[in-house]
Amino acid sequence: MSTSDPRAPIASASDPRTAVVIGGGISGLATAALLARDGYQVDLVEAREELGGRAGSWERDGFRFDTGPSWYLMPEVFDHFFRLLGTSSAEQLDLRPLDPGYRVLFEGYEEPLDLHASAARNADAFEEIEPGAGRRLAEYLDSAGNTYDLALKHFLYTSFTSLRGFLDPAVITRAPRLLALLAEPLERFVARRFRDPRLRQVLGYPAVFLGSSPDRTPSMYHLMSALDLTGGVQYPQGGFATLIDAVVRLAEREGVRLHTGTRATRILTAPSAAERGTRAQGPGALRHPQRLRRPEVQGAEVRTADGGHRTLRADVVVATADLHHVETALLPRPLQTYPEPWWRRRTSGPGAVLVLLGVRGELPQLQHHTLLFTRDWHENFGAIREGRVPSPASSYVCRPSATDPSVAPPGHENLFVLVPVPSDPSLGHGGEDGTGSPAVERIADEAIARLAEQAGVPDLAERIVVRRTVGPAEFAEDLGAWRGSMLGPAHTLRQSAFFRAGNASRRVTGLLYAGSSTLPGIGLPMCLISAELIAKRLRGDRSSAPLPEPAARTATSSGVDA
Repeated sequence: MSTSDPRAPIASASDPRTAVVIGGGISGLATAALLARDGYQVDLVEAREELGGRAGSWERDGFRFDTGPSWYLMPEVFDHFFRLLGTSSAEQLDLRPLDPGYRVLFEGYEEPLDLHASAARNADAFEEIEPGAGRRLAEYLDSAGNTYDLALKHFLYTSFTSLRGFLDPAVITRAPRLLALLAEPLERFVARRFRDPRLRQVLGYPAVFLGSSPDRTPSMYHLMSALDLTGGVQYPQGGFATLIDAVVRLAEREGVRLHTGTRATRILTAPSAAERGTRAQGPGALRHPQRLRRPEVQGAEVRTADGGHRTLRADVVVATADLHHVETALLPRPLQTYPEPWWRRRTSGPGAVLVLLGVRGELPQLQHHTLLFTRDWHENFGAIREGRVPSPASSYVCRPSATDPSVAPPGHENLFVLVPVPSDPSLGHGGEDGTGSPAVERIADEAIARLAEQAGVPDLAERIVVRRTVGPAEFAEDLGAWRGSMLGPAHTLRQSAFFRAGNASRRVTGLLYAGSSTLPGIGLPMCLISAELIAKRLRGDRSSAPLPEPAARTATSSGVDA
C-alpha cells in the first residue's frame, strides 16, 4: 500500500467539491472512496502509520492476528457498498462460510452447543435442550427477520432528517409493534419465550456486539439473531485486514490521497459568507441572522510525522475518528455540538483485554468462533457497569487457523481471546510475553486458565509460543477511544436510532461525522452505512433507502484486482 506525501499540492478551499476526511478506519476509508466517486477531491489523514483503525492486524513469528472485528455479518451491506464502487464482495474478498458458525461453552455444563447456518438445525438443537423451544425459536427468528428487513429498508440508511420514512405504510402499520420492541429490554423479551438459561444466553448475547448488555438493550435488536442463526457467519480468507486492504485499493483507485502518520490537530472554521454579508450590509439585512451566522468549515490543521504542520483546506470535513475526541479536542467549546457535559450523561460500551496467542499443536476443541459464558450473567455485566473486572468473566475466542492456514505456521493455532472489562484506561496497557500492566496480565492469565478448563485443553498455557495483550489504555491512546471503550457508545435506548449522536455538526456548516460513535452505530456494516449517509447528505438525498447502485457491468468488464 502506498500513501501520498502530505506536502503534495491539494485543492484549495476556493475550488468546488473538496473534502478532508479525518481518520483512516473503515468508515473513513469508505467515506473517502464514496466522496471521491461523487467527484470530490479527497484527502484522508490518519494519525497512525497504518490504516484500519480498530480493524488492525499484528504479526510475529509467522502468526498473523486480527486485532479488532472478527465476525462477518450482514453480507448484503458489504455487497451493496462494493457495488456502489463498481465492484463486488466476490471480486474483493475470498469469503468462506463457517458451519458451525460458532460454538458456546457454558459454565456448569459439559456439552457445548454448536450454532449453524441452518435455522432448522438450530431449532432442533434448541428442542433437545428445552421441549417446545424449537417451535418458539422458529417464531422468534421469523420476528427477527421481519424486524431486520424493516430496519434495513427504513431505519439504517437514514440520518433522520426527514419524516418521510416514518410515513411509509409498512412503518405505520408496524408502529405499535416497533414501539413495544423499543420499550422492552432484550433480556425480558427472550425470557418470556425461553426458560433454559443457555438458550437465553445465546439469544441475549448479540447485545454484547452492540456494546451493551441484554437488560439494557432494546428488544428491537433481537433482529440480530436473524443474522447468525439463519444466514450463518462468513470469514474473509487472510483475515479482516484483507477487507481494509480492499477498501484502501478502491479509495486509491478513486483518487483519494491517503496521508498516514498525519494527525489532525484542529478543525478550521471561518464566519459564514452570510454573516460576512450581514456585517457589510448592516443589522437586520437578513431575515434569519442566527441561522446564517453559523461558521463554515475551512479544512483541518494537521501535524506530520516529522513534527511539521500543514493546513489542508476544504469545503467539507468528515470526521470519522472517535466523536468525543473530535468534538472536545479539535473544536473550541462554543463550536462543540457534543461537549464534555453531554458525554457525562452517556453510557460507554465496555472496554476489553485482548489476548493474542500462538499455540503449538492443534485445538479441535474450539470452532472458528467460540463463546464462553459464565453462569451468573447479571454479576458479569453488573461488575463491568460498576467498574469492577468480573471473575470469572465471559469471553470470546476466535480460532481463525481453523479456517485459514495462512494465519499460523504449520502445526500451530492462532487464538484471539477477548475479555470484556470496564471501559477504564487505568487498567493499563498490554504487552508481549507477559510484560503488560499487572491488571491486564492477570485478566489474560485467568482467561487462558478458564479456556483451558472449559474447552478441555489442560496443557494450553504450556503450549503458548507467542503471547501479546492489549488493554483499555491502548484503545484510549492509540485510537482516541472515549473511556477506552473497545466499541463506542453502547446501544441503549437513549443511544440508538434517532437518539444516537447525529452525523452533522449543529454548530459548523460543512462538518460531518461518520463511524461507530454516530449513526447508525457499532460494527463494520454500520460503519459502511455511516459512510454512505455522508454521501447521501452531500447529495441532498433525505430518503431512507440505500443509494442507487450503478448498472451491473457486462461479463467482459474488468474489475479491481482482489
